[in-house]
Parts: sequence; structure tokens; C-alpha cells
Amino acid sequence: MKSWLRLAHFIDRCNRWLAYFAAGLTLLMVLIGAYNAVGRYLGKYLGVTITSNALVEAQWYLFSMVFLLAAPWALKVGAHVRVDVIHGRLSPRKQVYIDLFATIFLVLPFVALSLYTCVEFAQLSVQAREVSNDPGGLARWPLKSMVPVAFAALLLQGLAQIIHQIAFLRGLGEDPNQHEPEGGLES
Repeated sequence: MKSWLRLAHFIDRCNRWLAYFAAGLTLLMVLIGAYNAVGRYLGKYLGVTITSNALVEAQWYLFSMVFLLAAPWALKVGAHVRVDVIHGRLSPRKQVYIDLFATIFLVLPFVALSLYTCVEFAQLSVQAREVSNDPGGLARWPLKSMVPVAFAALLLQGLAQIIHQIAFLRGLGEDPNQHEPEGGLES
């Protein structure tokens, strides 16, 4: 079980780095968005074009990448949406049993199916070197390539969650529902 826990911790660390990368992309996205907003009004005032379709699309692409790449970390720290009508009233052990069942029978099948279906979607985009239809738009294939990467990371995080849950139930690990403060990237 120790080697499985080492693997789970390795997956956790990899997804933490993806989350750090997503945080950096968030800053870049905000800066581009601010530039676009200011540039649009300043451009009208000066009578020139300061922004472009490429910058608007870059902002959209960055938002998509942040969402995709932060999802595994959100799963790790429990930042996903949860209807907590009964779950919160149960003992930690019963909560982990429910989470283990949900991870095995809901999360993993959904993620595996999504990964299976998006690989061809990304491959076709890469092969065609797909670009935006908008004038001055960006290449779409790099963004579409991130979709299977993100689902693969999410699948691995789901497997890591199962390892953490089983270790806890066997008395070999910490409660996987005890997350970092505010789901942050600290520590």
C-alpha cells in the first residue's frame, strides 16, 4: 500500500503544478482582458484599433485552459460542487465510503468516457491544424489538444483519490476529506 500511496502523492504533486500553471494563466487572462477593455475604449477615443480578435480569442482560450487544468486540483481539494444534505452529518469513515463509491462509479466512468471521446476530437484538430474562422484569430488545435491532457490528469487524480480513500479506510492514511484551507495551493 505504501507504493500506491507514493504514486497517489506523486499524482497530487503533478496536479498541484498544473494548478499553479492554471493560476499563472489566470493572471495572464486577467491582464489580457484588462488590456482589451481599456484598448477598446481608448481605441474609440483615439480613433484607432488597439485590440484584435487574436487577443479576444486568447482570453477565451486562457479561460478554457484554466478551467480544464484546474479541475484535477479541484477534485483533490474538494472544491467541486457537492450536495451536502446527508454527507456532512455522517462520520468521516462513512463519508469516505460514499466518496469512494462516487469516485469509482460516477467520476471515473464519466472522465474515462470523456477522455475516450475527446482524443479523436483533438487528433482531428491537430491533423487539420485547425484555426479560428474569425479574421486574425488564433490556431485552435493547441487548445483542443489540452482537452485530453486535462481529462487524463483528472482521471489520474480520480485514481489517486481512490488510493487515498482506501488507505484511510484501512487506517493507513489521513482523512481525504480534510482538505487544505480554502482549497488553496499552500504548503
